Amino acid sequence: MKQSITLTPRNFVDLMEPTGNIYETTAIIAERTKQIVSKIKQELDVRFADFATHVDSLEEIFENKERIEMSKSYERQPKPSILATEEFLANKIMHGYPEQLTTPLGM
Repeated sequence: MKQSITLTPRNFVDLMEPTGNIYETTAIIAERTKQIVSKIKQELDVRFADFATHVDSLEEIFENKERIEMSKSYERQPKPSILATEEFLANKIMHGYPEQLTTPLGM
């Protein structure tokens, strides 16, 4: 099964516009990416906890298939960095310096 990978080019100026600095933009997107990854990992940990067993059995083979399918479904989701970039461009990420913010970074 061949997967089609498509890239969406981003306008450099659009990425810089909210901060005026591409490095600051990159840091904001990277921080949001870490938050998204952490959330996904927590979800996976909860879902995989149901499969935790300490005994070998025939049921374990079936459960492993379920785990593989669950993992594949997460692999098909958009990458966290792409989600973070889209959120940034849609102005859904609050950012700034601590003295400028009234609420914490992120969502």
